[in-house]
Amino acid sequence: MRLSQFMLTCAATWFYSGRTTKAPGTMGSLAAVPVGWAIAILLGYPALLAGIVIVFLVGIPISHKYSEMIGVHDPGEIVIDEVAGQWLCILVVPLGNGLADLGWLAAAFVMFRFFDILKPWPIRWIDRRISGGFGIMLDDILAGIFGMFVLIAARYFAGV
Repeated sequence: MRLSQFMLTCAATWFYSGRTTKAPGTMGSLAAVPVGWAIAILLGYPALLAGIVIVFLVGIPISHKYSEMIGVHDPGEIVIDEVAGQWLCILVVPLGNGLADLGWLAAAFVMFRFFDILKPWPIRWIDRRISGGFGIMLDDILAGIFGMFVLIAARYFAGV
């Protein structure tokens, strides 16, 4: 494997977390959580938001090129899209409260996976009709936004 293919594979599969044989999207999301948490805690939410934008923008050509390289449209092993969507959910959880962080991070993980797997309208519509790297990335961004709304409501009702 050439260096450029290796780098493309590392980025598209989020350092090979998406290359698992079972539940690659879940593994990619799981691998995204500690990185998103670290960015939010160490650098703040604005840095996490910048990271989401960067991952989304670079994820479009990366997922498109990787998909072309292996000859499969939107293969499950591409999980850079899960990273951007998962980080959106982390963006709205309260952090910096010790062990309470684990509960909120778990809720963010579950909410993103729920909407990414269920794909309610318009997520499923986008997943089926918008192709290429933009389509690969966009459905997970929407799943992240749906998850954000649920987490915002949970914070409101929890008084956090």
